[in-house]
Amino acid sequence: MRSPNYVWLAGLGVTLILIGLPLYLFTFDPPVAAADPWSNVPDRSTAGTDHTALIKGPFETGSDVTKACLSCHEDAGEQMIGTAHFTWLSEPEAIPGRDGEPQRIGKANLLNNFCIGVQSNWTSCTRCHTGYGWTSADYDFTKTENVDCLACHDQSGMYVKAAAGQPAEGVDLVYVAQSVGTPSRQNCGACHFDGGGGNGVKHGDLDESLYFPPESVDVHMGEFDFLCVDCHQTTDHQIKGRSVGVSAQNTNGVACTDCHDAATQHEDSRITEHLDTVACQTCHIPATALRDPTKVEWDWSQAGQSGRAESQHTYLKIKGAFIYENDYIPQYTWYNGTVSRYLMGDVVDPNVVTHINYPQGTIDDATALIYPFKVHLAKQPYDAINHYIIPPHTTGTDGYWTLFDWNSAMEKGAAAAGLSYSGAYGFVSTDMYWKQTHMVQPAENALTCTDCHGETGRLDWQALGYAGDPMTWGGRTK
Repeated sequence: MRSPNYVWLAGLGVTLILIGLPLYLFTFDPPVAAADPWSNVPDRSTAGTDHTALIKGPFETGSDVTKACLSCHEDAGEQMIGTAHFTWLSEPEAIPGRDGEPQRIGKANLLNNFCIGVQSNWTSCTRCHTGYGWTSADYDFTKTENVDCLACHDQSGMYVKAAAGQPAEGVDLVYVAQSVGTPSRQNCGACHFDGGGGNGVKHGDLDESLYFPPESVDVHMGEFDFLCVDCHQTTDHQIKGRSVGVSAQNTNGVACTDCHDAATQHEDSRITEHLDTVACQTCHIPATALRDPTKVEWDWSQAGQSGRAESQHTYLKIKGAFIYENDYIPQYTWYNGTVSRYLMGDVVDPNVVTHINYPQGTIDDATALIYPFKVHLAKQPYDAINHYIIPPHTTGTDGYWTLFDWNSAMEKGAAAAGLSYSGAYGFVSTDMYWKQTHMVQPAENALTCTDCHGETGRLDWQALGYAGDPMTWGGRTK
């Protein structure tokens, strides 16, 4: 029989458990196992097939290389010719704010406020096409030998594309073809980092610093050595991802939540409460153009001035005046995944800024979140009588960049685009939105409360539809 002291101690222990366990359970959040993001990332530990002994050559043209590739990869050509990377067009999609049938849109038929349009400028613009020989609007997209396998798979670092996407003179096609492997950042960046005519021009969050970035520029690429295709995963050559510059609908996108479980990612419940209004990128991409500057203004009306000092980041006679910025602080707006679009022939009002694209969503849209954007401003040529934007003919011996004749450039560009030209031109102000998704920072660099809230906060709460700072005025109800 136990002594009374042991009975008392046992009773005390049971009492403490009965009192303490409920206090623990109801006072503290129980631990939750976060999803493992790495389970969603492709395993790159196994080397791909060495093609050195498989590729013999000789090859006279890029298409000869493609034919050799297709002799083993029999389905690859048919897969590629149906992709947006090859056609530069989407599948038919509804465009917000417009009636009528869904339309195929993309770089092949849209305008932007950088180099404006590919119409009549095919040979120059298609230098970045994943194909060979696109020199006119009647290009044959059904020929699989027109596909450029090397643009995405060269690992030699020696492959360079020239006019109309053809291999540059002097490229050793056998050596390049023997190097092929999983697409690298160099493959993707050759076009996407230099879009718009130079390094960092268009996107803001994509530039040549991402070839070999430290983690302070991009944590995924810098710390974890991600390839672009680790997030932009690909099936049958259909690459996951979309750009608001050429797409209107919220399809085929890449999201942070493809890998990260947003509901369990943050230990602080106050942060989790923001997830129904704030996109991950808003906090985790405080700024872009961190090392290389990005273009934020382009004034075509100043082009053609002789005797003016030229510089890549301030003025070029062929293109006009520019403003670039480093450490670009994004602009913030509601975005539900869709954008409105300026289409060829749309009438513009020269007294207001024309939106080339514009994020859709408001404070009352339950599907919208606050996202960060780079906004690019431009003055670009338009028909002053018909009041629509014309893609000028800029390249070649008869283009503006040679003749510096706006009337000639507008006439030729209008004809190629199927538009009438009145003979009178002017310059209209436009803007274009680019969602900031890359250059994700380490967690310790994410925005904190005072970055957005308080007198010095970066968000314009009234522009977003709030009465004022929600810390003072309260938030929205979705």
